[in-house]
Amino acid sequence: MSARTGRPPKISRADIVSAAHRIIDEEGVSGLTMRRLAREVGTTPMALYHHVQDKDELLQLLLDDYASGMPRPELPDGEGERIVVAAVAMRQALIGVPWTVEVLRADDLVSVHALWYPETIIDAAVRAGLTPETAVDLYRIIWHYTAGEISARAAAGRRREGGKPTYRSRLFANLDAAELPRLAALGERWEELTARDTYEKGVRAIVQGLLPMSASS
Repeated sequence: MSARTGRPPKISRADIVSAAHRIIDEEGVSGLTMRRLAREVGTTPMALYHHVQDKDELLQLLLDDYASGMPRPELPDGEGERIVVAAVAMRQALIGVPWTVEVLRADDLVSVHALWYPETIIDAAVRAGLTPETAVDLYRIIWHYTAGEISARAAAGRRREGGKPTYRSRLFANLDAAELPRLAALGERWEELTARDTYEKGVRAIVQGLLPMSASS
């Protein structure tokens, strides 16, 4: 059979976004290149540049596409509780797609649809008595905590795939009780204890520590 000739098939931004999502799901963000994407949609890299300027713009499209479907929770009245609810919703929106955390850590990339989370958290913090500058600090602390928690949980999940004991589980099962008595006592429970979901507990501790006492609850 002879090779196809003529112009590449017409593609849309929706086609590009859909194909890019598939590549990231299968190969991660590092596997997404303009050349790889062109093969996925059956066109040429040059044809893609009519729709997106570069990989950063492509990632921006992906973030906007994903963020547009993020649900927004009903917010309570108390400022401290409002921050907690918004942070938990932000984490819940991202935890299923940890690649977004990797991308969002580059501060030049952000989704307009996801700005509701910092807006809500910063607004509640200002209403609670913080200056706008300090409210931004609080949001950034929550964001770094959230990004780190999601990344660590994703990495731990990958290590546990296959059901084989991890190096950490073997190490903690054989600790020297004389040298490390507390950790040795926890021993085989370490994996179970460190796998618990303590995210909301951590956010509440941040809020209680940084908001004025009267507004933190």
